[in-house]
Amino acid sequence: MDNKNYQSFSFNELLNAQQSLSSEASPQEIADLEAMITAHPNNPANQTSGNTTPVKRTVSVQFFGKTSEFFSIWIVNLLLTIVTLGIYSAWATVRNNRYFYSNTEIDGHRFAYLAEPIQILKGRIIGLLLFVSYFLAVSFSPFAAGIIMLVLLFAYPLLICMSLRFKMRMTAYRNVRFNFNGKYGRASVVFILLPVMSVFTLYLALPWVMKKVDEFIYDNITFGDKKLSTSLETGEYYVAGLGAAFIGIALFVLASFSIGFSFSNLVPAEVGIAFTLGYVLFIVTYIAAILICSSFYAARIRNHIFNNSLIEDVSEFTSELSVAQLIWLRSSNFVAIVCSLGFAMPWVKIRTARLYASVTQVTVLAGADNVLTKDSQSSSAIGEEVANAFDIDVAIG
Repeated sequence: MDNKNYQSFSFNELLNAQQSLSSEASPQEIADLEAMITAHPNNPANQTSGNTTPVKRTVSVQFFGKTSEFFSIWIVNLLLTIVTLGIYSAWATVRNNRYFYSNTEIDGHRFAYLAEPIQILKGRIIGLLLFVSYFLAVSFSPFAAGIIMLVLLFAYPLLICMSLRFKMRMTAYRNVRFNFNGKYGRASVVFILLPVMSVFTLYLALPWVMKKVDEFIYDNITFGDKKLSTSLETGEYYVAGLGAAFIGIALFVLASFSIGFSFSNLVPAEVGIAFTLGYVLFIVTYIAAILICSSFYAARIRNHIFNNSLIEDVSEFTSELSVAQLIWLRSSNFVAIVCSLGFAMPWVKIRTARLYASVTQVTVLAGADNVLTKDSQSSSAIGEEVANAFDIDVAIG
């Protein structure tokens, strides 16, 4: 076959030409056409969104955890933590994480949690000692407490970086570890300077600040020798932030009108009951506003981050979490925990993990099999546990 005869053919025309030939009469011509079809830029196998690496397949994230299994782990962890006055909590953390990691599967491979209980216990002890020192300083010396608060303020970015580094290094997929390479200087700008500056804009710049925070976190994650990168848009953060604020304001306005209308038709003897009901309505509105507003923001931002992130030559991500799904999940979880006095926690965690997995897909690229394992130094849990002691939380995913 003279390839020049087919140079001007479209992808579909090449397919039709190949199908019109006889495998017995023109085997070489069919083989040459197959090569041209494979290399054609319009071949779906060569199409990626913003990536030159061919797509191998798109797979859904699978979560295989069961409430009955995790409940037995959770209740034993709880009882042993109580009996040992909290010492066993380090082992409980490892058992919980290993259960969830080992039951999360992508493309036939499951995650692994590599931390050891002693690592976490050491960090937890140091975090507890620092917290107790701060509490004693507050009780006996306001000046010393102020000094400690100032030190913690400047240590805050460092603790976040240490916490994220530990979480990533203790996570592995296909025997390849993740890592976090964020630096203190940039973290100080993102977590201290920018939030302070947003105050002077009457928090109008806060959505942009939140975008910079997410960029710092996700753009510094690596998988082996491959870097995760994002292309986040400021506009999406303003839509999510302002939308959540509008929903919250609307809920409180409606609740206020409802309370005011009820009060206008009361006789004096009913005022006391009305105040009680009004207080209950305010609490219900407050809880509903938090659940709905946070769900609206979290769902939109999660989808935006996942849909605009990729690991170079390895994978791209898709998230289709709806606001309604997340509102229902969080609302029903809250009711279940309150009504069960906390014993529904295993069910809550399992169904939460199952929902997030069900709305997430991963597009596996051809370079996924060529990831090299980088030599990650051992990481300390001190940063994570100190951050937890002082209620510093940085969530991923």
